[in-house]
Amino acid sequence: MTLLQINHLSHYFGGLKAVDDFNLSLQEGELVGLIGPNGAGKTTVFNLVTGAYHASEGQIIFNGGELVGKAPHSINALGISRTFQTIRLWGMMTVLDNIKIAHHHQITYNLAEMFLRLPRYRAQEREIEDHSMELLRLFNLERYAHEPVKNLPYGEQRRVEIVRAMASRPDLLLLDEPAAGMNPQEIGALMEFIHWIRDEFDLTIWLIEHQMRLVMNICERISVLDFGATIAEGTPDEVRNNPRVIEAYLGEQIGDEV
Repeated sequence: MTLLQINHLSHYFGGLKAVDDFNLSLQEGELVGLIGPNGAGKTTVFNLVTGAYHASEGQIIFNGGELVGKAPHSINALGISRTFQTIRLWGMMTVLDNIKIAHHHQITYNLAEMFLRLPRYRAQEREIEDHSMELLRLFNLERYAHEPVKNLPYGEQRRVEIVRAMASRPDLLLLDEPAAGMNPQEIGALMEFIHWIRDEFDLTIWLIEHQMRLVMNICERISVLDFGATIAEGTPDEVRNNPRVIEAYLGEQIGDEV
């Protein structure tokens, strides 16, 4: 079943066309990659899907509903969550509090109920804390629950960011360069981690990544952007051997990288 359908998506920054007639269909349970040189428009595509930018042209259909024009918090509530190129955690706050914050769209109590600590407020806060701790246990991060995020190793901070994205119970998880800044050992662990998340939570995952070892080994399909336009799409082997992709992005030494 098609979960996300993108049709003729384009976006302009002034006179610059950052995304040019982008099309993609994501099926439930797929793990798909989006690659290309810096400035190719990859993160812009993610920003359009999540409502950070408003599409200049085209459609973004998620679970049968149009996303263009919706606010980011509304899109998140519909079942799309994401991480970012640079870690966006609250460093001084604990790991647990970072995860709890991600439940904001589930809150239905009002300010009066919060200030007076009325039963609905207490019940919802208890549910949020229980779910947050459950996630930390599932992801083997429970030992860090009351530790400020800034004290965690870099690789663990990346894991916390993914767990925070999972807190909203998404159907589609967007990972923007999850391996950025990681060493080879951490990248290997991340590959297993992403596969586990997809299988354990029955998710669809769409990721942007420059680490070709990760992309070529875990993605089932890959799209390649260059100057905002799609220049290739297919299986990892098809993309790896595509002359246009080699010329624009991968280079002649791609075989040595993966």
